[in-house]
Amino acid sequence: MITVEETKAAADLAHRRGLRVHLDGARIFNAATALGVDARDLCAPVDTVQFCFSKGLAAPVGSILCGSAETVAKARRVRKLLGGAMRQAGVIAAAALVGLEEMRGRLGDDHRNAKALANGLAGIRGIRIDSDRVVTNIVSFEVDTAWMEPGAFVKACAEHGLRISRYLGNSPRLRAVTHHGVETKDIADALAVVDSVLSHARAPVAAAD
Repeated sequence: MITVEETKAAADLAHRRGLRVHLDGARIFNAATALGVDARDLCAPVDTVQFCFSKGLAAPVGSILCGSAETVAKARRVRKLLGGAMRQAGVIAAAALVGLEEMRGRLGDDHRNAKALANGLAGIRGIRIDSDRVVTNIVSFEVDTAWMEPGAFVKACAEHGLRISRYLGNSPRLRAVTHHGVETKDIADALAVVDSVLSHARAPVAAAD
């Protein structure tokens, strides 16, 4: 995660060389919550920033570009030229407002649930995870292939109502995300599913010997 100081240092360097700086802040409110800073402090050194309403803010869809009036006007023109304009978007905008006004303050709950999930996974045989690295609402981990193939693990968990995604390709890395609607009690249920799925998988060869 990039801190305020690191963002400022990179932006200052670019500005000294006549460059403009764009911040891809898709999850900027999660980052600000984890760092204990205001999101405005992360954005202050840059020229433009984009963030998603559909990440931790829980809206069904939508992203926004922020910048100077001139920059935004140009972006709107380019968007229209590329066919990106949308009619009757009020319903989407309403959900985005709810995200901004009501969801930012509860992101810490998602982070605490993610940490609890990570700590629980660390105690399950067949799971590899560094729970200390979990600081927001994304939990990355691996299933020991001696126990179970990752794809089969994801499928088995889904059959028990637990949805886990797999990183691109045949990567062994898996990802679970906590969000609005996932409560503390759901973490215990998720851990029970993982434990059950791996318990019914074959044991490692070394253990069998």
